[in-house]
Amino acid sequence: MSTLWAEKYRPSDFSEILGQAEIVARLKAFVEKKNMPHLLFAGPPGVGKTSAALVVAKKLFGEAWRNNVLELNASDERGIDVIRNKVKDFARTKALGSVPFKICMLDECDSLTKEAQQALRRTMENYSGTCRFILLANYSSKIIDPIQSRCAVFRFKLLPKEGIFSIVDTIVKKEDLKIDEKAKEALFEVSEGDCRRLENILQSAASISSAITPDVIYSVASVAKPKEIKEILSLALKNRFVQAREKLIETMLAYGLSGLDVIKQIQKEALELEIDSKLKMLIVEKCADIEFRMVEGADEFVQLEALLSIIAALQEK
Repeated sequence: MSTLWAEKYRPSDFSEILGQAEIVARLKAFVEKKNMPHLLFAGPPGVGKTSAALVVAKKLFGEAWRNNVLELNASDERGIDVIRNKVKDFARTKALGSVPFKICMLDECDSLTKEAQQALRRTMENYSGTCRFILLANYSSKIIDPIQSRCAVFRFKLLPKEGIFSIVDTIVKKEDLKIDEKAKEALFEVSEGDCRRLENILQSAASISSAITPDVIYSVASVAKPKEIKEILSLALKNRFVQAREKLIETMLAYGLSGLDVIKQIQKEALELEIDSKLKMLIVEKCADIEFRMVEGADEFVQLEALLSIIAALQEK
């Protein structure tokens, strides 16, 4: 894999950013006027936040965009010194070209320490004439209120099925692959609207076979087929604990799943079972308890067996 498809197929124009029509329309207006406020892009990973920021920069500055844009990943450099030195030095100098400001892109800025965020707040205020900030975060709640109030907030959402299918069709055509509708559905299922995850899984699957099938998708994504998780739950609900446990271990070993992977799939598939709504709620509640224990360091197999026994006991009641 000499080139990651997630980078190879990164959007270079607003028309290529899918599933974010309202946001794209507002960003286009900023570019046309060659003026914009500080921006905060918030939303889950792989939905186009960084791509949208880069498209804005390229449309504003053209070929000279690299000279007028500072890209930093705050998860790597999250201390106050980065803001006081790198960011401040960049922000205080004038831009090259017809646009009167530079752009400072801070990716993963919800990883910045509180002290660094306070320093950033002052820098944004003092140098707004020569530099505009585009802050990118998965969780806007981790950004202090004074920074949020200085920004126009754009909330990105997960890509819909049509957007995922459109990206798959484009890649399949350019890479000369074959894929059927069931494999597309499997890709949408495992990517969960995350475009970057989609492209990485598709690239891994293409390295195995040019004919993409659901089996290939599930194997490279380290995700169990939904019907297998449903079978485990069905066995537990029928009070066949030993068979449910054996099927669980077999599935985990076959796909190389961790306990957290399994618990998330169980929680998801439990909602699709044809059982009483109250029982669904109790199962989801127990999934939350088991996940917490795993995160705290409890043994995964013991906890998953406990979950199956709890599900069987709940059905008995």
